[in-house]
Amino acid sequence: METYTSSLEQEVTMASNARLLECCETAYLGGGTPTMLGPKLLARLVSLVLEAAPRINELTVEANPDSLSDETLAALVDAGTTRVSIGVQNFDDAELRALGRVHDAQTARDRVAASVSSGLDVSLDLMCATPLQTEESWKRSLEQAISLGVCHVSVYPLQIEEGTPLAKTLGEEEPDWNAPEVQASRMELAAEMLAEAGFARYEVASYALPGKACRHNQAYWNGHPYLGLGVSAASMLTREGYGRMRNAWPGLPSIPSDISRIRMTCEAANKPFSPKDGLPSQQLELELLTEGQAAAEDLMLGMRRTAGIDSGLIAIAGRVLGEDRVNESIDTLVDRGLATWRDGRLVPTHEGWLLGNELYGALWELSEGEVLTLSVQQDCKQGC
Repeated sequence: METYTSSLEQEVTMASNARLLECCETAYLGGGTPTMLGPKLLARLVSLVLEAAPRINELTVEANPDSLSDETLAALVDAGTTRVSIGVQNFDDAELRALGRVHDAQTARDRVAASVSSGLDVSLDLMCATPLQTEESWKRSLEQAISLGVCHVSVYPLQIEEGTPLAKTLGEEEPDWNAPEVQASRMELAAEMLAEAGFARYEVASYALPGKACRHNQAYWNGHPYLGLGVSAASMLTREGYGRMRNAWPGLPSIPSDISRIRMTCEAANKPFSPKDGLPSQQLELELLTEGQAAAEDLMLGMRRTAGIDSGLIAIAGRVLGEDRVNESIDTLVDRGLATWRDGRLVPTHEGWLLGNELYGALWELSEGEVLTLSVQQDCKQGC
């Protein structure tokens, strides 16, 4: 962990030197469980990020209850962290065991309460349509989440991913507890209860008290560029940002002239980290989007938000993709009851929330051609 943290710190410093962080206003340490690093390493990393990107005013650290000690909480506060997002999943011991979680319900309650008391903004991740869950047990988990005084809740139905232990156990079975109608029912119950408690839904799976929406999460749905550092991190860069990145990472390839957006993920090679060599070589997977594909993606992502998309974004899409095509697609979505006009904005309806894949898919279909993909082996000794 010491070696990995040091290697990641080198990446942060190189990104800062390449002027990739000068406009960053938010940061998110997660996609795994950074609290496993312990208070010393994690606080060191938070401090470096804030030093490298001084305009940051929201910094979130992801956590699991079992690794979120009082010492770690104190270190996060002292280092300048503003938010903590805790992967609680639910507050039922039997359901947690069925999910393979290490923590129990009491530990979750204790760590959430301690986080709230620390002064940090606290977000909870909850999961529905899981093994052993009933509507009553889901309701109890929601009630406990609300009662703990958090300011943000994210709710997700369990997705059974291919290759996971659960998927291997189930085989071809499609369990009743994860059926689409069960997912929809649980998500609707969450929406009702959270709304009654004063939480406003601002994204398909995210709810917040007034002024407490996660700005970093919103950047994903607003089409703002972001930079991911570390193994398995994901980035979305403009053409200009990618050009700056190539100056620091000389192994990155040039891109065709018609590309306007670059999505990139990185995976470490099957090679251990070592104090001598630092970060191993990485396999970089690039998706290169044309202006038209980027415009369709912006429409699709924008419809994940309660605020939907405004006339300006629709006009840009019309210029790039064809005004008649865009208007026809929107009219079809409105006729089907998946979207509606409200105060000059196209917003998802209740039916649109429940049938999100159909809503998003229809907008993405406005894009033309296949997204170009590239695989690149990046030698980290040359800068990575």
